[in-house]
Amino acid sequence: MDLEQKLQELKRRDQLAEEGGGRERRERQHREGKMSARERIEFLLDDGSFEETDRFVTHRANDFGLGERKYYGDGFITGYGRIDGRLVFVFAQDFTVFGGTLSEANAGKIVKIVDLAARVGAPIIGLNDSGGARIQEGVVSLAGYADIFLRNTLYSGVVPQLSAIMGPCAGGAVYSPAITDFIVMVNKTSHMFITGPDVIRTVMHEEVSKEQLGGAATHNEISGVAHFLAQDDAGCLSLLRELLSFIPGNNLEDPPRKPTSDPIDRADATLDSIVPAQSNLPYDMKDVIGSIVDEGYFFEVQEHYAKNIVVGFARMDGRSVGIVANQPAVLAGTLDMNASVKGARFVRFCDCFNVPLVTFEDVPGFLPGTQQEYGGIIRHGAKLLYAFAEATVPKLTVITRKAYGGAYCVMASKHIRTDVNYAWPTAEIAVMGPEGAVDIVYKRELERASQHSSSASEPNNMREDLRREKIEEFRQRFANPYVAAERGFVDAVIRPRDTRRKLIHALAMLDSKRDKNPPKKHGNIPL
Repeated sequence: MDLEQKLQELKRRDQLAEEGGGRERRERQHREGKMSARERIEFLLDDGSFEETDRFVTHRANDFGLGERKYYGDGFITGYGRIDGRLVFVFAQDFTVFGGTLSEANAGKIVKIVDLAARVGAPIIGLNDSGGARIQEGVVSLAGYADIFLRNTLYSGVVPQLSAIMGPCAGGAVYSPAITDFIVMVNKTSHMFITGPDVIRTVMHEEVSKEQLGGAATHNEISGVAHFLAQDDAGCLSLLRELLSFIPGNNLEDPPRKPTSDPIDRADATLDSIVPAQSNLPYDMKDVIGSIVDEGYFFEVQEHYAKNIVVGFARMDGRSVGIVANQPAVLAGTLDMNASVKGARFVRFCDCFNVPLVTFEDVPGFLPGTQQEYGGIIRHGAKLLYAFAEATVPKLTVITRKAYGGAYCVMASKHIRTDVNYAWPTAEIAVMGPEGAVDIVYKRELERASQHSSSASEPNNMREDLRREKIEEFRQRFANPYVAAERGFVDAVIRPRDTRRKLIHALAMLDSKRDKNPPKKHGNIPL
């Protein structure tokens, strides 16, 4: 075969690889509102930057009932490219080829690309759209999943791992995305579940649709498995690009900085009055965040899940920061099981990848009740405490209003190695709220006042007058930021309008922070 013939053969194979499962199957994808695997990669990456690897890999045996034809790539596209000029690695399951099922051959492609991403220190992005393990290959395909799970685990905290669920993802296939750092699901076209509706109907005698069982809304709002909800493929891929702009390529790099025209000393006078005078009235903590961060832009994570805590990314003078904030507009900002796990997971990601943490605190405590206690609120709350205490990145906290009881300790208090702690004049830092504290501390005095009022045949108002007096006394003596400031538990009591400037100056001071935990194999977080 001369050179011209060899070039023609290369062109023929390239065309077959590009064709995938054929035009008819690609058109079916389009009718379902889905891009093809190659279209997704082209949309995700910078124009012309994609370099494909293992383009001509095919399945390795003819005795699996797959027919004689072998598709180049074997239903998976792998390679590397750029997003905003930064190196990333990507794999995409091609549903047009054997339903995107995992085989020994294409599992090997993923293992190679993930290993390479870890060696060069770049994020790995998986675009999932697959019918699961290739049944015809039996245990060989299952072994491929296990090989991938191992890499997900070993490289967790080494390079960012992002998963997009853009079609079916069922059975063992769900565990690779579950180990990765963030999951984006596409509304109406993506599904994740361990066992499908048919099996549940047969075994459990329950009727449930795919959408109810494992749709994007279910996993964003109820289970908390997913972190982002996109309306279509384009929105999903755009979310991935935006997310990457806040995080570094690996655990040895700092997050990228973005130029900003937002002044460091910008003061927002509305913050001075944003906290209601009555401590039991709500306000939206997202308004506080938006008034402080660059350009008011907050990239929220898990927006639809455990809304009593808010987490996400923002920038302060161009620096990427992770925001963790109680939300007094939902459940009064109390911490429950779901909020604790949501916060802990986000804190640990930021600590893995050198993203400073900024905490806005307004928490009256942990949510009471038998449901929470039976569900393990002690264990789940301990996860958030563990995450904050373990984190060695720069940590800053602003107490806007309530900081009560154990929840005060958990929410990045000075006592668990937070570097800079500020309080607004409206902050109330105490073991518990004044109303509850007075009923305990002054119980006997209140009872005597009630008895005296009753014996005098007067309206029972002496007790209430005394209670109001003691509540105000308690608030002045204990439930204010100055007691904590006198002890050094709060570094400064600041005007709310100055919060942006104070935080940016503190972040700049902490730019060279070095801290570490005692030598150990790993801690034993209360899972």
